[in-house]
Amino acid sequence: MRICVTAEGTDPDSKVDPRFGRAANFIIYDTDTKEYNVIENKQRMDLPQGAGIQSATTIIDAEANAVLTGNCGPKAFRVLESCQIPVYVGFNQGTVKEAIDKFLAGGLEPVSQANVESHWM
Repeated sequence: MRICVTAEGTDPDSKVDPRFGRAANFIIYDTDTKEYNVIENKQRMDLPQGAGIQSATTIIDAEANAVLTGNCGPKAFRVLESCQIPVYVGFNQGTVKEAIDKFLAGGLEPVSQANVESHWM
């Protein structure tokens, strides 16, 4: 399984970025190999709107199977949902590693809708 975690930095000890569409980076962690790669979210600050959709497309292209983030807006949520990628929100603090560990421990439920409005900063 490939888990995407929004991150302020570029390694598992980085703080989780609470924003999906405008996260600084995405860390894609492979639960089988225990390896990760980083995708810089380059478009996040350049787009006046549509950052969530572009970010969701990036995650789909990275073949992630789940997203862990603090918050996810409606447009990004719909794109991820259309590809059956579950979104787990509420990761507003802590590290990427802590978020992954919490997810792998089980008991979390994906959200059924966005938890913030469009253009949330």
